[in-house]
Amino acid sequence: MEQSLSVLIPLAASIGFIHTLFGPDHYLPFIVMARARKWSWPKTGLITLLCGIGHVGSSIVIGAIGIALGYGVQHLEKIESVRGDWAAWALFLFGIGYLLWGLWKGIRNKPHRHFHVHDDGSIHTHQHSHIQRAVHNHDHRPEEDVNLTPWILFIVFVLGPCEPLIPVLMYPAARHSMDGVVLVAVVFSAVTIATMLTIVFLGRYGLNQLPVAKFDRWMHAAAGGAIALSGAAVLFLGL
Repeated sequence: MEQSLSVLIPLAASIGFIHTLFGPDHYLPFIVMARARKWSWPKTGLITLLCGIGHVGSSIVIGAIGIALGYGVQHLEKIESVRGDWAAWALFLFGIGYLLWGLWKGIRNKPHRHFHVHDDGSIHTHQHSHIQRAVHNHDHRPEEDVNLTPWILFIVFVLGPCEPLIPVLMYPAARHSMDGVVLVAVVFSAVTIATMLTIVFLGRYGLNQLPVAKFDRWMHAAAGGAIALSGAAVLFLGL
């Protein structure tokens, strides 16, 4: 038994790392959303962490239920495959919707000039955008930050399965080693989440170094397009 676990634990760690690294849907949404919505570093890490926990946790729960009910690997893999399709479509449609919203926002945010006549007859002009956050002494309302995005990402990641986890979990379960099931699940989860966080932080740092400030007007649209592409990569390329 110990010999089996000595093989399974490194295998679970390597599968968790490779599965995350080659799955752009595991990190790209957080990188582009952090840039577009100007999330702080702690907020970016917290959202990524919670989504990662939801991602691996849902598969662990399904795997545990399957083990308890005596389901075979093939049956559980079918369930995970269906969940994977749902999650990929949800990510793709969310990206398309966010892209369209970002385009509308970018068009609406086109800079324009205002003329103000004061009581003494003097006139001054200034240029701004209707939804920029700067405060002006007239009736334009500042942009209200919508906090639904982290919740949408969390739901998508809970729907999204960790397909490689089920077979790895089932092997020690078949050997009647529940300690092995727990250990393999913990190792796989820790490596997966750590890889997500590392790539997200590196990606965000790299994106911040690019001279894209003048394109901030279109950053939401770019974020939506990137998320839609990562969903499409899962749906049509099997990444």
